[in-house]
Formats: sequence, structure tokens, C-alpha cells
Amino acid sequence: MQKNLAEVLEQAGVVPVLVIDKVEDALPLAEALVEGGLNVLEVTLRTEAALGAVEQIAKHLPGAHVGTGTVLNGDDLRRSVDAGASFLVSPGSTEQLLDAAAGCDVPLLPGAANPSEVMRLLERGYRYQKFFPAEAAGGVPMLKSIGGPLAQVKFCPTGGIGPGNAADYLALANVVCVGGSWMASADLVRDRNWAEITRLAKGASALK
Repeated sequence: MQKNLAEVLEQAGVVPVLVIDKVEDALPLAEALVEGGLNVLEVTLRTEAALGAVEQIAKHLPGAHVGTGTVLNGDDLRRSVDAGASFLVSPGSTEQLLDAAAGCDVPLLPGAANPSEVMRLLERGYRYQKFFPAEAAGGVPMLKSIGGPLAQVKFCPTGGIGPGNAADYLALANVVCVGGSWMASADLVRDRNWAEITRLAKGASALK
């Protein structure tokens, strides 16, 4: 299943990490991002509206790949799949979560923050991993260092990434894409400023 996820991540470049408070905002937000060239979307499970938002995007916007983030356990995983998520993202990993993911047809992008965690996930077959929290965990220098002994692992760094440093991450051989929220900030979504979100998405898309 990570092979299918790899294809999605390879073409993503930048993955918007979304916090959606109102289900009715989900579709116009997703449409604004897709119009700007970003069609791989991560909706974090941090609000009660998140799963409803995923359902709306998955049902009405077939051109988007919508997944869930902040997947912490098997229950989060199952509810995400039921909502129509096409991929799952976790800030870290536990044996319980990895066991649940092993029996799931929807691929998981598990998080790691140091070489030992990367190695443990690699042992479970995860060649694509989330590097989180990217800036706090050492940023570009850490990923360069990990890339030597663990060159077979590719990362999607998330956490502290914005337009000022995204290109530095994307230039690394072991970075397949980055995640960030700058193109769909809480203020822009609250104001329903879809035009500005599209403009910022176009800038992010150009970083690929």
C-alpha cells in the first residue's frame, strides 16, 4: 500500500495541512487549493468537523486526494477510512497503530523524529515516513544526516515549514514532499478568503 501512497506523495510537492472547523467550509476550501495546483490534502482530526469535511471532499471533488492527519490509534484509522480518506498521517507511531494499519487497505504515513524511530518503521516496511516536528527535530541538517545511512527512506517533513524554508527541504534527495498550513491559515479559512488561498496555493505549487 505504501507504493500507492508513494505515487501520491511524489506528485504532491506541498501538502496542505488543514484544520477545518465547519463542514460547510470543506468543499470551497478544497476547491480553492486544487485550483491553485495542490490536490493532495491532509485534514487533521483536531476538530469535530474533520471527518465530515473528509466525506464532503471525497464525495464531491474526485480530483483531490484527501487524507486524514493526527491519526493516533486504530479507532482514528477506522473512522478515517469510513469517511473516505485515501491516506492516513500520524505524528508518530505505536505498535497498536501499526498493527491496525497492517490490516488496512488505506496506506499510512507514520511519523518519526530520529534515526531509531526511522529504523523501527523501516523494519515494519515503511519506506515513506513523516518527519515531525521537522524544524524542532533538527530540520534540514537532521534530514541530511539521516539520508546517509538510511537513504532508502523518503520523508514528508511537517512542522515549522513555510514559504521561507520549504524549498530547502524539497531540495533534499530524501524529501518527497513537505506539509504546511501557510496557504490555508485559520484566518483565511474563517474569512472564507478562497481567492487568497488559491493565490498562496499557486505559489506553493510552484515549489515542486
